[in-house]
Amino acid sequence: MTKKIFLSIVSICTISVLAAIILVTAIIYGRSAEIAEAEVRTDARLIASAVEQNGMGYLDKTDIGKNIRVTWIAPDGSVIYDTNGDPDSLGNHSDREEVSQALEIGEGSSSRYSHTIMKKTVNHAVRLRDGSVIRVSGVHSSLTAELVKGVNPMLAILAAVVLFSVLAASMVSRNIVKPINDIDLAHPKIEKNYKELAPLLEKLRTQNNKVSRQMDELQSSREQFSLMTESMTEGLIIADPKLMVLTCNSSALKLLGAGSFTEGQSIYALNNSDVFRRCLLNALGGRRSECILRTGGGQREVIASPANSIDMVCGLVVFIMDVTEKQELEAMRREFTSNVSHELKTPLTTIYGIADMLANGMVQSGDVAEFGGNIRSEAERLINLINDIVSLSKLDEDAVPHENESVELYSLAEEILGRLKLSAEEKGVVTSLSGERVSLVGSRTILSEVLYNLCDNGIKYNVKGGHLSVKISHVPQRVIIMVSDTGMGIPKQYLNRIFERFYRVDKSRSSRIKGTGLGLSIVKHGVIYHNGTVKVESEEGKGTVFTVELPIEKKQHNE
Repeated sequence: MTKKIFLSIVSICTISVLAAIILVTAIIYGRSAEIAEAEVRTDARLIASAVEQNGMGYLDKTDIGKNIRVTWIAPDGSVIYDTNGDPDSLGNHSDREEVSQALEIGEGSSSRYSHTIMKKTVNHAVRLRDGSVIRVSGVHSSLTAELVKGVNPMLAILAAVVLFSVLAASMVSRNIVKPINDIDLAHPKIEKNYKELAPLLEKLRTQNNKVSRQMDELQSSREQFSLMTESMTEGLIIADPKLMVLTCNSSALKLLGAGSFTEGQSIYALNNSDVFRRCLLNALGGRRSECILRTGGGQREVIASPANSIDMVCGLVVFIMDVTEKQELEAMRREFTSNVSHELKTPLTTIYGIADMLANGMVQSGDVAEFGGNIRSEAERLINLINDIVSLSKLDEDAVPHENESVELYSLAEEILGRLKLSAEEKGVVTSLSGERVSLVGSRTILSEVLYNLCDNGIKYNVKGGHLSVKISHVPQRVIIMVSDTGMGIPKQYLNRIFERFYRVDKSRSSRIKGTGLGLSIVKHGVIYHNGTVKVESEEGKGTVFTVELPIEKKQHNE
């Protein structure tokens, strides 16, 4: 803008000066031309009058001068006298405008311009009484000649004017633009600027207020979005079509095991595995894609969805979820199904085989009782397995009635050891019960199953002549049940798995010992049902100690 104002002022000044010079020159030239014509006319009349009185003698005696030319022309147009040349060499002048006018009306004037010398000849003719004509001619410079003659001073004046206009234009343009440059765009003040800018500044102020409100709303929305995404346990990543991360919450960094990361980096900086790349590229192709990533922290499910705009993908939205537990539960479910199928198939196969032999008369009468006993034993094993599965399913689904009765544990332990007395005698295991009588609020049925399974395992996996002891004690608000045996013990590497369903440390040995493989799993879920804890300590070849801690006042059960 400053440049435009500057050039405009300089141009206007220059053009104005040029126009003024030309106009003044033209006016002066017009005036001087009128004066020259008047002088020629006066000279012509004076010379005509003198010739009229004195004849040729006046012309011969008088010094006419170099500035004017006098020609005496006869009535027939021939030249009688000329101050600039031989009359005989000059042609007939009757066709000259001024001469023809003089011959006709007594006086005549004309002017002729010469392009060669850039001068104008002014002519005036006067008719004498004898019919001849006196013509006086004077030379007058043309406007072009005057302009050419004055070109140097004109250029000097023009240069001075241009220099002045440059200085003035520079100062004026800066002064004009300064108030505009000084406008505070964030807080425009109308009263300190040109009135012509008032509508613009008012609109600018309104726009600033609108933008400020929108920025506040945008910042608030960003903070809310950040707060919501940061509170998510799932990972969230939003990326542009070039897979540059626009936003990413901390859960995504944690789940992908990424270290320091800043927005604007490539999404591959979070994870560069082939599975992750393939998932993102599929989503970038316009279709929803899923994959499972295995990281150091577990297994992550990645769901990448394209963000479509009309007919093109303008970005990606990636969700990341921790599915480690889900995958483990799925693996446990498959293992449980497989184990249940195996455990059910074994006794059923035995029952079917014996029954088939009996049906086909392949068993001697003396052996029928023995075969019948085997059928009963396998059926009992099958019933126990089904009962344990049902009990465990009820505990899993929290389908056990919430009993809130007072259970005295010392008496319950006496009852359990009484039920297992025959098994202990067959194994040669000595049982003992010690401690104090402590009561708690809970389910007698479930607590009975917990104690029964712990004591039953302590007898089954004990050595012949071994010892099983049960101790009941309490600390403030908690009951402690300690079941210890002097059996074969459990290797340390298997301690964290013994509560899994159907898990056997030594499958060859366990196959010789009756059991469903669900006892310790029932113990674990029964203890959890009462909001308690169970711990195990074991040393191979020396025995095992199970310690159960239960709150005396049973609180509402939590999954």
